[in-house]
Amino acid sequence: MSENSLSSFSSHVDPATTPDNVIKALSIDNLIFGLDHGQLDILLIKHREGISAGRWALPGGWIRYDENLRDAASRHLLELTGVSDLYLEQLKTFGRVDRFPNERVVTVSYYALVSAEDYDLAAGHNAADACWFNVRALPELIYDHAEIIQYGIEQLQQNVRRRPIGFNLLPEKFTLLQLQELYESILGTKLDKPNFRRKIMKMGLLASCDEKQTGVAHRAAKLYRFDEQAYNTLMEKGFSFEI
Repeated sequence: MSENSLSSFSSHVDPATTPDNVIKALSIDNLIFGLDHGQLDILLIKHREGISAGRWALPGGWIRYDENLRDAASRHLLELTGVSDLYLEQLKTFGRVDRFPNERVVTVSYYALVSAEDYDLAAGHNAADACWFNVRALPELIYDHAEIIQYGIEQLQQNVRRRPIGFNLLPEKFTLLQLQELYESILGTKLDKPNFRRKIMKMGLLASCDEKQTGVAHRAAKLYRFDEQAYNTLMEKGFSFEI
């Protein structure tokens, strides 16, 4: 492969200007799920240049020889979207032979759950744009990114039933309706309101903030917060979280 073709090949994914410093057959892709007004979103970028210019993708790129995998994931997220200080968990490695055009590239995916309203996006480097999209109304994506997202959603649906990870998607103070909308958005199904509230309150994982919503047209609802200390104490006693 010529130097020019290598430069073109690298520019569609990674903002780095020194292709010789990256592992050319290994990349990173980030799945950042965020909740926005009861809607489950995912963070995508639009590529500015290269063979995928003008198309939407997961934020990611090449891994440098001198950085750890999670460091590479964090770097790309910051450079491409302006989002930082996230705890990223490794999701899965995707290595289908034909997943990348004309090259053999394996990608390691990372994911995080956040409250979308807490982050201001700022597209940078070879990203022309960075936006939140409803996971059920995605634009056409490059390569196998739709497959990666679908896998991420399926894992999220399984995990959110067994662990209280969904609280990461909510603001610090939330209503029971917001909590129910969160689970409905992730699971893609309508939940029975009385049953859901009874089950959640019976777990003893919510602490009252002794506050109510403000600035709403409807009757103000009570605000709660996730009591992590109570959860840890229950786990030591063999507590099983299940929605």
